[in-house]
Amino acid sequence: MGWIPCSGNSNAKKKVKKKMEVEESVKPDPIKGKLKRNSSINSADSSKNGNTDHIAAQTFSFRELATATRHFRAECLLGEGGFGRVYKGRLESINQIVAIKQLDRNGLQGNREFLVEVLMLSLLHHPNLVNLIGYCADGDQRLLVYEYMPLGSLEDHLHDVAPGKERLDWNTRMKIAAGAASGLEYLHDKANPPVIYRDLKCSNILLSEGYHPKLSDFGLAKLGPVGENTHVSTRVMGTYGYCAPEYAMTGQLTLKSDVYSFGVVLLEIITGRKAIDNSKSAGEQNLVAWARPLFKDRRKFAQMADPTLQGQYPPRGLYQALAVAAMCVQEQANMRPVIADVVTALSYLASQRYDPNTQTAQNSRFAPGTPPRTKRGH
Repeated sequence: MGWIPCSGNSNAKKKVKKKMEVEESVKPDPIKGKLKRNSSINSADSSKNGNTDHIAAQTFSFRELATATRHFRAECLLGEGGFGRVYKGRLESINQIVAIKQLDRNGLQGNREFLVEVLMLSLLHHPNLVNLIGYCADGDQRLLVYEYMPLGSLEDHLHDVAPGKERLDWNTRMKIAAGAASGLEYLHDKANPPVIYRDLKCSNILLSEGYHPKLSDFGLAKLGPVGENTHVSTRVMGTYGYCAPEYAMTGQLTLKSDVYSFGVVLLEIITGRKAIDNSKSAGEQNLVAWARPLFKDRRKFAQMADPTLQGQYPPRGLYQALAVAAMCVQEQANMRPVIADVVTALSYLASQRYDPNTQTAQNSRFAPGTPPRTKRGH
Protein backbone atom coordinates (compact mmCIF):
# COMPACT_ATOMS: atom_id res chain seq x y z
CA MET A 1 0.00 0.00 0.00
CA GLY A 2 1.18 3.55 -0.54
CA TRP A 3 1.86 5.70 2.51
CA ILE A 4 1.80 9.48 2.81
CA PRO A 5 1.60 11.81 5.84
CA CYS A 6 -1.84 12.55 7.25
CA SER A 7 -1.91 15.93 5.52
CA GLY A 8 -1.21 17.53 2.18
CA ASN A 9 -2.40 16.80 -1.33
CA SER A 10 -4.68 13.79 -1.45
CA ASN A 11 -3.84 13.35 -5.15
CA ALA A 12 -0.52 11.87 -4.06
CA LYS A 13 -2.26 8.73 -2.90
CA LYS A 14 -1.35 5.62 -4.81
CA LYS A 15 -3.79 3.02 -5.98
CA VAL A 16 -2.86 -0.39 -4.71
CA LYS A 17 -2.74 -3.09 -7.37
CA LYS A 18 -5.73 -5.40 -7.19
CA LYS A 19 -4.95 -8.98 -6.34
CA MET A 20 -5.13 -11.44 -9.18
CA GLU A 21 -7.61 -14.16 -8.46
CA VAL A 22 -8.00 -17.19 -10.70
CA GLU A 23 -10.85 -19.39 -9.65
CA GLU A 24 -10.44 -23.12 -10.17
CA SER A 25 -13.31 -25.52 -10.62
CA VAL A 26 -13.27 -26.29 -6.91
CA LYS A 27 -15.02 -24.00 -4.47
CA PRO A 28 -12.91 -22.09 -1.94
CA ASP A 29 -11.84 -24.59 0.65
CA PRO A 30 -12.48 -23.95 4.33
CA ILE A 31 -9.41 -23.06 6.34
CA LYS A 32 -7.71 -26.39 6.82
CA GLY A 33 -6.37 -26.85 10.30
CA LYS A 34 -8.16 -23.71 11.47
CA LEU A 35 -6.22 -21.57 13.87
CA LYS A 36 -7.81 -21.50 17.28
CA ARG A 37 -6.81 -19.94 20.54
CA ASN A 38 -5.05 -23.15 21.45
CA SER A 39 -3.36 -23.41 18.06
CA SER A 40 0.05 -25.02 17.92
CA ILE A 41 1.30 -21.99 15.97
CA ASN A 42 3.47 -20.03 18.30
CA SER A 43 6.32 -17.59 18.39
CA ALA A 44 9.55 -17.72 20.29
CA ASP A 45 8.20 -15.12 22.69
CA SER A 46 4.88 -16.81 23.32
CA SER A 47 6.40 -20.23 23.75
CA LYS A 48 8.85 -18.89 26.30
CA ASN A 49 6.08 -17.26 28.27
CA GLY A 50 3.58 -20.05 27.82
CA ASN A 51 1.09 -17.72 26.13
CA THR A 52 0.31 -19.73 23.02
CA ASP A 53 -3.39 -19.73 23.87
CA HIS A 54 -3.61 -15.94 24.18
CA ILE A 55 -4.88 -13.72 21.36
CA ALA A 56 -3.04 -10.47 21.98
CA ALA A 57 -5.00 -8.21 19.60
CA GLN A 58 -7.28 -5.64 21.23
CA THR A 59 -10.86 -5.04 20.17
CA PHE A 60 -11.93 -1.52 19.28
CA SER A 61 -15.35 -0.04 18.68
CA PHE A 62 -16.13 1.55 15.35
CA ARG A 63 -16.67 4.86 17.16
CA GLU A 64 -13.12 4.74 18.58
CA LEU A 65 -11.60 4.19 15.17
CA ALA A 66 -13.78 6.83 13.51
CA THR A 67 -12.60 9.32 16.13
CA ALA A 68 -8.96 8.26 15.63
CA THR A 69 -9.18 9.07 11.91
CA ARG A 70 -11.29 12.21 12.37
CA HIS A 71 -14.19 10.32 10.83
CA PHE A 72 -12.09 8.91 8.01
CA ARG A 73 -11.19 12.28 6.58
CA ALA A 74 -9.59 12.36 3.14
CA GLU A 75 -6.34 13.95 4.38
CA CYS A 76 -5.78 10.93 6.65
CA LEU A 77 -6.05 8.48 3.75
CA LEU A 78 -2.78 6.61 3.25
CA GLY A 79 -3.75 4.27 0.41
CA GLU A 80 -6.54 2.25 -1.12
CA GLY A 81 -7.10 -0.84 -3.24
CA GLY A 82 -9.35 -3.82 -3.81
CA PHE A 83 -9.46 -4.56 -0.06
CA GLY A 84 -10.62 -1.09 1.01
CA ARG A 85 -8.80 1.92 2.44
CA VAL A 86 -6.01 2.55 4.94
CA TYR A 87 -6.00 5.63 7.16
CA LYS A 88 -3.53 7.19 9.53
CA GLY A 89 -4.98 7.86 12.96
CA ARG A 90 -4.23 8.49 16.61
CA LEU A 91 -5.74 6.24 19.27
CA GLU A 92 -6.15 8.36 22.36
CA SER A 93 -6.72 5.32 24.60
CA ILE A 94 -3.17 4.10 24.01
CA ASN A 95 -1.68 7.42 22.82
CA GLN A 96 -0.31 5.90 19.63
CA ILE A 97 -0.22 6.74 15.93
CA VAL A 98 -1.64 3.79 14.00
CA ALA A 99 -2.63 2.66 10.52
CA ILE A 100 -6.28 1.60 10.25
CA LYS A 101 -7.43 -0.60 7.38
CA GLN A 102 -11.16 -0.29 6.71
CA LEU A 103 -12.22 -3.25 4.60
CA ASP A 104 -14.60 -2.59 1.74
CA ARG A 105 -17.72 -4.60 2.49
CA ASN A 106 -17.95 -5.39 -1.23
CA GLY A 107 -14.20 -5.69 -1.76
CA LEU A 108 -11.71 -8.47 -2.41
CA GLN A 109 -10.91 -9.14 1.24
CA GLY A 110 -13.90 -10.83 2.85
CA ASN A 111 -14.72 -12.15 6.29
CA ARG A 112 -12.51 -15.19 5.81
CA GLU A 113 -9.44 -13.14 4.94
CA PHE A 114 -10.21 -10.77 7.82
CA LEU A 115 -10.35 -13.69 10.26
CA VAL A 116 -7.14 -15.23 8.87
CA GLU A 117 -5.27 -11.95 9.24
CA VAL A 118 -6.44 -11.35 12.81
CA LEU A 119 -5.52 -14.88 13.90
CA MET A 120 -2.23 -15.06 12.03
CA LEU A 121 -0.90 -11.75 13.30
CA SER A 122 -2.20 -12.40 16.82
CA LEU A 123 -0.33 -15.69 17.05
CA LEU A 124 2.80 -14.88 15.04
CA HIS A 125 5.32 -12.38 16.39
CA HIS A 126 8.67 -11.48 14.89
CA PRO A 127 10.67 -8.26 14.38
CA ASN A 128 10.12 -8.56 10.62
CA LEU A 129 6.33 -9.00 10.76
CA VAL A 130 4.05 -5.98 11.13
CA ASN A 131 2.42 -5.71 14.54
CA LEU A 132 -1.38 -6.00 14.67
CA ILE A 133 -2.63 -3.85 17.52
CA GLY A 134 -6.28 -4.76 17.24
CA TYR A 135 -9.43 -4.99 15.17
CA CYS A 136 -13.06 -3.95 14.98
CA ALA A 137 -15.96 -6.22 14.03
CA ASP A 138 -18.93 -4.02 14.91
CA GLY A 139 -21.96 -5.08 12.87
CA ASP A 140 -20.83 -5.36 9.26
CA GLN A 141 -17.79 -3.12 9.80
CA ARG A 142 -14.40 -4.86 9.54
CA LEU A 143 -11.31 -2.85 10.45
CA LEU A 144 -7.73 -3.80 11.32
CA VAL A 145 -5.41 -1.63 13.40
CA TYR A 146 -1.64 -1.89 12.79
CA GLU A 147 1.45 -0.13 14.01
CA TYR A 148 2.15 2.88 11.79
CA MET A 149 5.12 2.45 9.47
CA PRO A 150 6.47 5.97 8.83
CA LEU A 151 8.60 5.18 5.76
CA GLY A 152 5.78 3.53 3.82
CA SER A 153 6.34 0.52 1.60
CA LEU A 154 9.36 -0.76 -0.28
CA GLU A 155 7.42 -0.09 -3.47
CA ASP A 156 7.31 3.63 -2.63
CA HIS A 157 11.12 3.75 -2.52
CA LEU A 158 11.80 1.65 -5.64
CA HIS A 159 9.20 2.57 -8.23
CA ASP A 160 7.86 5.90 -9.46
CA VAL A 161 9.91 7.73 -6.84
CA ALA A 162 9.08 11.43 -6.56
CA PRO A 163 11.75 13.81 -7.91
CA GLY A 164 14.12 14.88 -5.17
CA LYS A 165 13.30 11.92 -2.95
CA GLU A 166 16.38 10.10 -1.70
CA ARG A 167 17.03 6.80 -3.45
CA LEU A 168 17.87 3.62 -1.62
CA ASP A 169 21.61 2.95 -1.52
CA TRP A 170 23.13 -0.52 -1.84
CA ASN A 171 23.57 -1.07 1.90
CA THR A 172 19.94 -0.19 2.63
CA ARG A 173 18.70 -2.47 -0.15
CA MET A 174 20.60 -5.45 1.24
CA LYS A 175 19.38 -4.66 4.76
CA ILE A 176 15.76 -4.65 3.55
CA ALA A 177 16.23 -7.87 1.55
CA ALA A 178 17.81 -9.69 4.50
CA GLY A 179 15.10 -8.52 6.92
CA ALA A 180 12.23 -9.49 4.61
CA ALA A 181 13.83 -12.93 4.14
CA SER A 182 14.09 -13.30 7.93
CA GLY A 183 10.37 -12.62 8.30
CA LEU A 184 9.63 -15.27 5.69
CA GLU A 185 12.00 -17.71 7.39
CA TYR A 186 10.05 -17.28 10.63
CA LEU A 187 6.81 -18.18 8.86
CA HIS A 188 8.31 -21.21 7.12
CA ASP A 189 10.61 -22.65 9.78
CA LYS A 190 9.60 -21.33 13.20
CA ALA A 191 5.80 -21.35 13.00
CA ASN A 192 4.21 -24.73 13.65
CA PRO A 193 2.55 -25.69 11.37
CA PRO A 194 4.46 -23.61 8.80
CA VAL A 195 2.72 -20.65 7.20
CA ILE A 196 2.80 -19.91 3.46
CA TYR A 197 2.57 -16.15 3.02
CA ARG A 198 1.25 -16.31 -0.56
CA ASP A 199 1.30 -12.57 -1.25
CA LEU A 200 4.93 -11.45 -1.00
CA LYS A 201 5.51 -8.29 -3.04
CA CYS A 202 7.14 -4.89 -2.64
CA SER A 203 3.93 -3.13 -1.60
CA ASN A 204 3.51 -5.61 1.29
CA ILE A 205 6.99 -4.93 2.73
CA LEU A 206 6.59 -1.92 5.01
CA LEU A 207 9.45 0.12 6.43
CA SER A 208 9.82 1.54 9.92
CA GLU A 209 12.50 3.98 11.10
CA GLY A 210 15.95 3.08 9.83
CA TYR A 211 14.43 1.20 6.87
CA HIS A 212 13.62 -1.80 9.05
CA PRO A 213 11.38 -4.06 6.90
CA LYS A 214 8.23 -5.82 8.07
CA LEU A 215 5.92 -8.13 6.12
CA SER A 216 2.28 -7.03 6.15
CA ASP A 217 -1.13 -8.08 4.81
CA PHE A 218 -1.68 -11.70 5.84
CA GLY A 219 -5.20 -12.13 4.49
CA LEU A 220 -4.06 -14.68 1.89
CA ALA A 221 -1.74 -16.66 4.19
CA LYS A 222 -2.26 -20.43 4.34
CA LEU A 223 -1.15 -23.12 6.75
CA GLY A 224 1.51 -25.17 4.99
CA PRO A 225 1.63 -28.93 4.40
CA VAL A 226 2.24 -31.17 7.40
CA GLY A 227 3.19 -34.81 7.81
CA GLU A 228 3.63 -36.69 4.55
CA ASN A 229 1.90 -34.00 2.49
CA THR A 230 4.08 -32.12 0.01
CA HIS A 231 1.72 -29.27 -0.88
CA VAL A 232 -1.57 -27.53 -0.14
CA SER A 233 -4.14 -27.44 -2.94
CA THR A 234 -5.98 -24.14 -3.12
CA ARG A 235 -7.48 -21.65 -5.53
CA VAL A 236 -4.79 -19.50 -7.12
CA MET A 237 -4.58 -16.07 -5.53
CA GLY A 238 -1.80 -13.54 -5.35
CA THR A 239 -0.42 -10.79 -7.56
CA TYR A 240 0.47 -11.23 -11.22
CA GLY A 241 4.22 -11.29 -11.74
CA TYR A 242 4.99 -12.71 -8.30
CA CYS A 243 3.22 -16.10 -8.47
CA ALA A 244 5.39 -19.19 -8.89
CA PRO A 245 4.67 -20.90 -12.24
CA GLU A 246 3.71 -24.28 -10.72
CA TYR A 247 1.25 -22.60 -8.35
CA ALA A 248 -0.30 -20.50 -11.12
CA MET A 249 -0.77 -23.61 -13.31
CA THR A 250 -1.88 -26.23 -10.78
CA GLY A 251 -2.97 -24.48 -7.59
CA GLN A 252 -0.47 -26.60 -5.65
CA LEU A 253 1.03 -24.30 -3.03
CA THR A 254 4.33 -25.03 -1.25
CA LEU A 255 6.90 -23.13 0.78
CA LYS A 256 8.92 -22.89 -2.42
CA SER A 257 6.09 -20.81 -3.94
CA ASP A 258 6.98 -18.07 -1.45
CA VAL A 259 10.68 -18.46 -2.27
CA TYR A 260 9.89 -17.72 -5.93
CA SER A 261 7.96 -14.58 -4.95
CA PHE A 262 10.86 -13.50 -2.77
CA GLY A 263 13.21 -13.94 -5.73
CA VAL A 264 11.06 -11.54 -7.75
CA VAL A 265 11.18 -8.99 -4.92
CA LEU A 266 14.95 -9.39 -4.65
CA LEU A 267 15.26 -8.76 -8.39
CA GLU A 268 13.20 -5.59 -7.98
CA ILE A 269 15.49 -4.45 -5.15
CA ILE A 270 18.62 -5.04 -7.25
CA THR A 271 17.38 -3.76 -10.62
CA GLY A 272 14.85 -1.09 -9.65
CA ARG A 273 12.46 -2.62 -12.20
CA LYS A 274 8.85 -3.62 -11.56
CA ALA A 275 7.76 -7.27 -11.57
CA ILE A 276 5.44 -6.39 -14.45
CA ASP A 277 5.92 -3.15 -16.38
CA ASN A 278 3.65 -2.73 -19.38
CA SER A 279 5.37 0.54 -20.33
CA LYS A 280 8.45 -1.40 -21.47
CA SER A 281 8.96 -3.26 -24.74
CA ALA A 282 7.47 -6.74 -25.09
CA GLY A 283 10.63 -8.64 -24.06
CA GLU A 284 11.16 -6.54 -20.96
CA GLN A 285 7.68 -6.33 -19.43
CA ASN A 286 8.08 -9.42 -17.25
CA LEU A 287 11.05 -8.96 -14.89
CA VAL A 288 11.90 -12.65 -14.52
CA ALA A 289 11.67 -13.30 -18.26
CA TRP A 290 13.95 -10.32 -18.90
CA ALA A 291 16.47 -11.42 -16.27
CA ARG A 292 16.76 -15.14 -17.12
CA PRO A 293 18.96 -14.81 -20.23
CA LEU A 294 21.17 -12.25 -18.45
CA PHE A 295 21.74 -14.65 -15.54
CA LYS A 296 23.65 -16.92 -17.94
CA ASP A 297 26.38 -14.35 -18.65
CA ARG A 298 28.16 -12.88 -15.65
CA ARG A 299 29.59 -10.14 -17.88
CA LYS A 300 26.05 -8.76 -18.22
CA PHE A 301 25.36 -8.61 -14.46
CA ALA A 302 26.38 -4.94 -14.29
CA GLN A 303 23.64 -4.15 -16.84
CA MET A 304 21.07 -5.44 -14.33
CA ALA A 305 21.96 -3.04 -11.50
CA ASP A 306 19.51 -0.21 -10.85
CA PRO A 307 20.80 2.81 -12.82
CA THR A 308 19.89 5.07 -9.88
CA LEU A 309 22.68 3.40 -7.90
CA GLN A 310 25.03 5.19 -10.33
CA GLY A 311 27.56 2.38 -10.11
CA GLN A 312 27.85 2.68 -6.33
CA TYR A 313 27.71 -0.98 -5.35
CA PRO A 314 30.30 -3.72 -4.74
CA PRO A 315 30.63 -5.80 -7.95
CA ARG A 316 31.13 -9.00 -5.95
CA GLY A 317 28.08 -8.19 -3.83
CA LEU A 318 26.00 -7.55 -6.96
CA TYR A 319 27.05 -10.90 -8.44
CA GLN A 320 26.21 -12.76 -5.23
CA ALA A 321 22.84 -11.04 -4.79
CA LEU A 322 21.89 -11.81 -8.40
CA ALA A 323 22.97 -15.43 -7.91
CA VAL A 324 20.59 -15.72 -4.94
CA ALA A 325 17.76 -14.16 -6.96
CA ALA A 326 18.45 -16.50 -9.88
CA MET A 327 18.20 -19.56 -7.62
CA CYS A 328 14.94 -18.33 -6.08
CA VAL A 329 13.18 -17.88 -9.44
CA GLN A 330 14.14 -21.27 -10.87
CA GLU A 331 11.32 -22.78 -12.93
CA GLN A 332 11.52 -26.07 -11.01
CA ALA A 333 10.40 -25.64 -7.40
CA ASN A 334 12.74 -28.32 -6.07
CA MET A 335 15.72 -26.44 -7.49
CA ARG A 336 14.99 -23.35 -5.40
CA PRO A 337 16.80 -22.93 -2.07
CA VAL A 338 15.01 -23.08 1.26
CA ILE A 339 14.47 -19.65 2.77
CA ALA A 340 16.93 -20.34 5.62
CA ASP A 341 19.78 -20.51 3.09
CA VAL A 342 18.58 -17.30 1.46
CA VAL A 343 18.69 -15.60 4.88
CA THR A 344 22.25 -16.83 5.45
CA ALA A 345 23.41 -15.47 2.09
CA LEU A 346 21.64 -12.11 2.37
CA SER A 347 22.63 -11.57 6.00
CA TYR A 348 26.22 -12.00 4.89
CA LEU A 349 25.76 -9.52 2.03
CA ALA A 350 24.05 -7.03 4.36
CA SER A 351 27.02 -7.25 6.73
CA GLN A 352 29.42 -6.18 3.97
CA ARG A 353 29.13 -2.42 4.34
CA TYR A 354 29.86 -0.81 0.99
CA ASP A 355 31.76 2.48 1.26
CA PRO A 356 31.25 4.49 -1.95
CA ASN A 357 34.22 6.71 -1.05
CA THR A 358 36.65 3.81 -1.28
CA GLN A 359 34.68 1.89 -3.95
CA THR A 360 35.02 -1.30 -1.96
CA ALA A 361 33.04 -3.41 0.45
CA GLN A 362 34.50 -3.51 3.91
CA ASN A 363 35.35 -7.00 5.19
CA SER A 364 34.53 -8.27 1.72
CA ARG A 365 35.72 -11.82 1.98
CA PHE A 366 33.59 -14.53 0.44
CA ALA A 367 31.46 -16.34 2.93
CA PRO A 368 32.21 -20.06 3.13
CA GLY A 369 30.74 -21.57 0.01
CA THR A 370 27.93 -23.91 0.99
CA PRO A 371 25.55 -25.13 -1.70
CA PRO A 372 21.91 -24.26 -0.95
CA ARG A 373 19.75 -26.98 0.50
CA THR A 374 16.74 -27.89 -1.61
CA LYS A 375 15.25 -30.88 0.20
CA ARG A 376 12.93 -29.19 2.67
CA GLY A 377 9.70 -27.41 1.76
CA HIS A 378 9.14 -29.02 -1.67
